[in-house]
Amino acid sequence: DKNLNKVQMPLKSFLFYEKYNGDHRFMPAYLETLNISGIKIVNTHPENRKKYGLPTVSGIIILADPETGAILAILDATWITLVKTAAASAIATKYLAKNNSKVLGLIGAGLQAISHIEALNCIMKLNKVYVWSRNYENAEKLAKYMAEQYSNINFTVTKTIEETVKNSDVIATLTPSRSPIVMKEWINPGIHINAMGADAPGKQELDPLILKKAKIIVDDLEHASISGEINKPLTQGLITKNDVYAEIGEIILGKKQGRTSENEITVFASTGIAIQDIAVAEIAYKKASKQGFGIKINLTGPTFKLFQ
Repeated sequence: DKNLNKVQMPLKSFLFYEKYNGDHRFMPAYLETLNISGIKIVNTHPENRKKYGLPTVSGIIILADPETGAILAILDATWITLVKTAAASAIATKYLAKNNSKVLGLIGAGLQAISHIEALNCIMKLNKVYVWSRNYENAEKLAKYMAEQYSNINFTVTKTIEETVKNSDVIATLTPSRSPIVMKEWINPGIHINAMGADAPGKQELDPLILKKAKIIVDDLEHASISGEINKPLTQGLITKNDVYAEIGEIILGKKQGRTSENEITVFASTGIAIQDIAVAEIAYKKASKQGFGIKINLTGPTFKLFQ
């Protein structure tokens, strides 16, 4: 719908808490076809788990009726964010990875790694997954847990990002890094990269030289230019917006081709966009309503009755 001009999606807005190394971001959207609007409010505090035993990412999604403005639902955004991010990766992989890609490399071993394995296995039919994390123990825990879920997939924990990248057909970068951690020298011809970690200004996971030689696809050019993987290279003048080949929606609609050769290097630079969150939340809301899940609350308040 985005590439058919049937959505409204203002840019993310941020509150940065430098003394706490964290932020809140606010992501509104209106989807005309689904007749739903909403906003996601989500935080990112990378040190939460270590310091406080809290999730590094949490948030809510508020859904509203565009006709009346009435609030329809308040949903936990954590699960929805996991699902929609991994689904975006999987869709990009479907159109951009080589046929018969079977080996996945994960840079990062958090909850996004789990959802990425689940989603990408639907597309790639994985036989091997390499996992790297700056915390080796976390990578081991993830590999052990996922091996119990998928006995047909071999899970290998690596000690270096280089080993992960060099041995994979597809990689997904899932970190909050603010400087490159995947280098150009490690990139084999034909690899597809889902760069998913850069979701705020200043974040960056890929060596800009990778972008110089790759076909770059984004979820939304305007949003990605400010808070996606391309934001720092653009600011530094290392690439221009003309270096971005397409938005993923253009490829899905057939307006542009996806992968065109076996040796082509492709990068899906995703910043995460609100229309994805609101669309998934709308599905969850309708299913919950139909099955009687959730708690009904009155948000109109007593003041409304004065004017009835």
